[in-house]
Amino acid sequence: MARRPSARYVCQSCGAVWPKWSGRCEACGGWNTITEEAAEPTQAAARKSGRSARISFTGLDGQAAPPPRLPSGMAELDRVLGGGLVPASVVLVGGDPGIGKSTLLLQAACRLAAEDRRVLYISGEEAVDQVRLRARRLGLATPGLELAASINVADISATLEAEQNVSLVIIDSIQTMWLDSVDSAPGSVSQVRACAFELIRLAKKRSFTLILVSHVTKDGILAGPRVMEHMVDAVLYFEGDRGHQFRILRAAKNRFGATDEIGVFAMTDTGLAEVPNPSALFLAERRGNIAGSAVFAGLEGSRPVLLEVQALLAPKAGESAPRRSVVGWDSGRLPMLLAVLETRCGLKLSGMDVYLNFAGGLRVSEPAADLAVAAALVSAMAGRPTRPDCVYFGEIGLSGELRQVPQPDLRLREAAKLGFSTAVLPRRIRQVTGAAIRPPPGLTLHEPGHLTELTGPMTADMEAD
Repeated sequence: MARRPSARYVCQSCGAVWPKWSGRCEACGGWNTITEEAAEPTQAAARKSGRSARISFTGLDGQAAPPPRLPSGMAELDRVLGGGLVPASVVLVGGDPGIGKSTLLLQAACRLAAEDRRVLYISGEEAVDQVRLRARRLGLATPGLELAASINVADISATLEAEQNVSLVIIDSIQTMWLDSVDSAPGSVSQVRACAFELIRLAKKRSFTLILVSHVTKDGILAGPRVMEHMVDAVLYFEGDRGHQFRILRAAKNRFGATDEIGVFAMTDTGLAEVPNPSALFLAERRGNIAGSAVFAGLEGSRPVLLEVQALLAPKAGESAPRRSVVGWDSGRLPMLLAVLETRCGLKLSGMDVYLNFAGGLRVSEPAADLAVAAALVSAMAGRPTRPDCVYFGEIGLSGELRQVPQPDLRLREAAKLGFSTAVLPRRIRQVTGAAIRPPPGLTLHEPGHLTELTGPMTADMEAD
């Protein structure tokens, strides 16, 4: 009699395995996330009888040139991927519900199918008629795109094995896929891992590009086992604030291109529109005569982006602690910068409520934004607007010194292209860099070494008043 596989208990949030059920997972802290699943067969039981074949090795130069990349028809998507889709690669795309993942991939699939490429779109969440209805609403009429609705990975695998000349396969989404050999519900850790493994194996074997759409948890991480991110070649996050039309496609992992690269899109009535010049779009509604505003010359991946930093100071209400509200920036960095301004520059900010916002919905993570934030805060306190034709970037140390940031030339060229005439940045250390910055024509550089050189003129005017 065959031995019945013993049961095990798996956390559906983090994939941790436990010998018995409990209400709380000790690995991730989630409540009511542990469910019973059938134990997976061991390697010895799953291995087929017979002699194993030997694998062959080849040199790093290889015997043949690698296949060329396949342009998706969307320049912003190709930018994030590193130049286009790589044959036999697997891309995992995640994002919040309703952010536009399916819309982005449907648009890319239609553009690729219009170039006589065979593209298969398999939906596990929508019927074929629903996908057609969405495509009609977006104005996409590409007869070459082939649609199917299925959640059975065994049927999908058998179909893809028989198909020929397939360039791209889109699975929307991996959490809806089901494999009958795994005794658990769709979306569970075991099902997601097994389904992803089977589809990835098939993509490598048949040399087509595979894109897997993934759900995210309430914490913003990809749902399912973490090992899935190691199995794929690229992990893309589709981000955005639903209160803004902008959407950011960000590469968190890419074996064939740069990581932390971004593509910018705008959500419109007819789908996602590419934004080749995000700086001009982010600054389109800026008014340069308002106190508490400054322009930050940032860098997202290899792309320079100009953003408006807005600061608002208000008297503290009652006996409560002063409020620190931040949108689009590290909330832990603002108190540090306020302490530097108060201790090193003599500004009295401890009794003020501080509100900070990076307009446009883009989240900034680099410390180069320190100088622009400081300029906005000082402008708000003095009640005087910063120069409308000036950009700021630089890191601020605890002693008030200004520190260098990467790739200042890219930031300056972007500022000059948009018509800015002045840039404030940290002083260059020629012993380290070997040469000074060569600014673009028409751009004047102001290079202070300490924060007081920036705040001094503004605070002097305030004291004079």
